[in-house]
Amino acid sequence: MRRLLIATTLLLAAPLVAAQAYKWTDANGTVHYADTPPPQGTKYNKVTTTGTVEPLAAPATSTANTEGAAAAPKPSQPAAPVADTPENRAKLCSTLKNNLDVLKGSGPVVMEQDGQQKVMDANQRQQQQTSAQAQYQQFCAGN
Repeated sequence: MRRLLIATTLLLAAPLVAAQAYKWTDANGTVHYADTPPPQGTKYNKVTTTGTVEPLAAPATSTANTEGAAAAPKPSQPAAPVADTPENRAKLCSTLKNNLDVLKGSGPVVMEQDGQQKVMDANQRQQQQTSAQAQYQQFCAGN
């Protein structure tokens, strides 16, 4: 009887292990995914994730113009000027470092392209790695 109770509890708790994400589209038509709900008043869909594909985090917005910008995924938020403060620089460097670690890893990397998420092929991955490395050297060389 006790084993049946434990098995039932585990089966009921299994769906809770799946991650919850939220998807919404902003006024500019950009699709956003987050683990927290969007601002109040925004229409959104709940998305349950159970896979192991890790999306590439979008770097913090900067005013730099890089050669690979045309092939880069669109930022998840509209571009706006960002003050060059130590805090913002640290966030940018942290994001770039995380992106480089993911790109250098062996797991699949997902990017948004034409409003749909797609797994990067080896060529796209190399382009993104080169672009992220150049940005890291430009903005984070002394950090």
